[in-house]
Parts: sequence; structure tokens; C-alpha cells
Amino acid sequence: MIPLKDRNPRRRFPIVTILLIVVNILVFFYELSLGIRLERFLFHFSVTPNEISQALHSNIFKPFVFITLITSLFLHGGWLHLGGNLLYLWIFGDNVEDKLGHIRFLFFYLICGIAASALYIYLEPTSNVPTIGASGAISGVLGAYIILFPRARVLTLIPIFIFIQIVELPAYIILGFWFMLQFFNGILSLSYTPVGMGGVAWWAHIGGFISGLMLVIPFRKYR
Repeated sequence: MIPLKDRNPRRRFPIVTILLIVVNILVFFYELSLGIRLERFLFHFSVTPNEISQALHSNIFKPFVFITLITSLFLHGGWLHLGGNLLYLWIFGDNVEDKLGHIRFLFFYLICGIAASALYIYLEPTSNVPTIGASGAISGVLGAYIILFPRARVLTLIPIFIFIQIVELPAYIILGFWFMLQFFNGILSLSYTPVGMGGVAWWAHIGGFISGLMLVIPFRKYR
């Protein structure tokens, strides 16, 4: 199921959501301009679980290692990676920002991204595979949305073999199905992970989603 648009009006212009989208796009175009230097750039600014684990157990403070928990949220590995993340952020982020307020939403987004990486690091502390992408933070936005707007209608594309169906479904079905897919793949990844191979950090998605569920109420701006 691919969400296309939600039917959920907002009161305020989603300036932070749009700024996050613009920054992600600009950083990605910068990545494209690097050429052969791209690999070094990604390794430098991505989250590597083993580096974080060693820094936590070291007596020497290494601030830049922890800064990657933020910088990695603005890096992407390709057009599909970027486009998929920003599609979800655009559809669901504006309404969450409307409920939390602009500044609170920005902090909520970043904290969910950090929490997502933290769970992944906890489960894969010795991994030397760098992780990048905004999906952990955006997963937090999805967790917030399912709490705030469970019955909001979402226009959804459903491919059935060679046929394409477009239907309106409540948000709790779309996002509930999305979470179950992440959880199922996360369980599989624990039992089988090819050595030295990268892939989707399923548990980062799960960690982000759960952090969004837990943090949205205390972050919510009451009127």
C-alpha cells in the first residue's frame, strides 16, 4: 500500500515540514555533486553502530561521533530512498506539525530520529555498516499521526498483480500495516543478516515509530 494523500485539513502553514524536505533535497543534490568523494562523505557523516558503541565505552569524549546521529538523518542513498521518505513526510508531517507547533515538531522529529538510531545501535552494537536516511525520524511522525488522527482518510494506491486500485482507507489501517511490515522484517533480520552487507535498518523504523507513539502526547501543544 502506497499513500498518496490524506484528507485532513490543517490550520497553519507547515513551514518546518517544508524546510525539512528542502534541506533533504539540497543535501542529496550535494551528494550527487561529490562524485568519487561521495563514499568518504557518507562514511564520515553516517551513523556507524560500532563507532557509537566504542565512544560510549571510551574515556575519551568524541563529540563528532554523536553528531552523526543528527547528520545521518539528512543523507540518502538514492532517488527512491529520498523520494519514499519525503512522500511520507509530506503526507503526514504537516498535520503533526499543526498539532505540536513548529518548534516542538522540529525537536520531536530530531529526537525520534536519534531514538531510532539508538535502538538499532543497541541491537547491532558491533556493526560497521553505516546507516543513513530520514526514515527513523519520519517513522516517529507516523507514530504520532496514528495517535492524533487514527481515522483520517488516506488516499492509497494498492497494486494487485498487474492491476492498480486507488481507495480511501483510515490512517490506522495504512500505518498499522506499515508498522507490522517493519516489525515482521525486523524479526527476520535478527535471525538472518548477511555478514558485511547493508540493507534496510528495520529496527530503526520500529524504534522511531515507538518513540513517536510515546512522545507525541507530552509534545502536543494544547489550546
